[in-house]
Amino acid sequence: MNIIFRISLALLLTSGLVGAQEMDPDNKDLTLLNLVEEAGFLAWPLAALSVAAVFLIIFYTLTIRKGAVVSGRFMRSADSLIRKQDYIGLLKICKRQDQCISRITAKTVEFATKNPLASFEEVREVTEAEGSRQASLLHQRIQYLADIGAIAPMVGLLGTVVGMIKAFREIAQHSFVGSKQTGLASGVSEALLTTAGGLCIGIPALIFYSLFRGKVQGLVAELEAASTHIMALLAAQYKRASIGKARVGKQKNESNRPADIQGI
Repeated sequence: MNIIFRISLALLLTSGLVGAQEMDPDNKDLTLLNLVEEAGFLAWPLAALSVAAVFLIIFYTLTIRKGAVVSGRFMRSADSLIRKQDYIGLLKICKRQDQCISRITAKTVEFATKNPLASFEEVREVTEAEGSRQASLLHQRIQYLADIGAIAPMVGLLGTVVGMIKAFREIAQHSFVGSKQTGLASGVSEALLTTAGGLCIGIPALIFYSLFRGKVQGLVAELEAASTHIMALLAAQYKRASIGKARVGKQKNESNRPADIQGI
């Protein structure tokens, strides 16, 4: 239901100029192509922005989902392998999974295995850095939609300014009286078409950007929770390894005492 709502609302990106046809009941042959032509050359960049916005909305609807960021199946497998200290198997699973959490885990495990003398604090810094990078990538993806929402009204306003300049130039060069004033008003209305088109693109684009931003923030929170769980498991393994090394060292020291050597 949520996807259907988004796709239906996406149609608003291209419906603004179509709705403008009903504003002129006397012109029965007015079509969307006619409106684009009357709006001037800047209507074509607006059309391109409209197509790009629809594509991004559909693409984000299909790709920005929990399964692409963190999945329960991966977390269960990672939990089991970390407890078994099977880091090679964990890396293999990370390479097969295309998820944000798998990339964070792979970066952490690769650093830990290549640097066995690294402390847990250093490993945690690597995890936090990669987690911040993945979160930033998620936010950057939807930023394009916000850019379209900001640029489209500006392009429409530019088209209106250009049209008004042309209209006032005609006023300066000719005398508009009687029926000619109607032609001038028609020219001004045509200039305003670009602003209407820009707003019809920009407003839905910003609405969808707000929706996707909220979804991304929720996914980033899920990603942070999953990363914290992975780090807690690794912290337990580091602690267990340090305790084991301490016991081995203590046993060696006790076995090397003179009293032990003499059998006393």
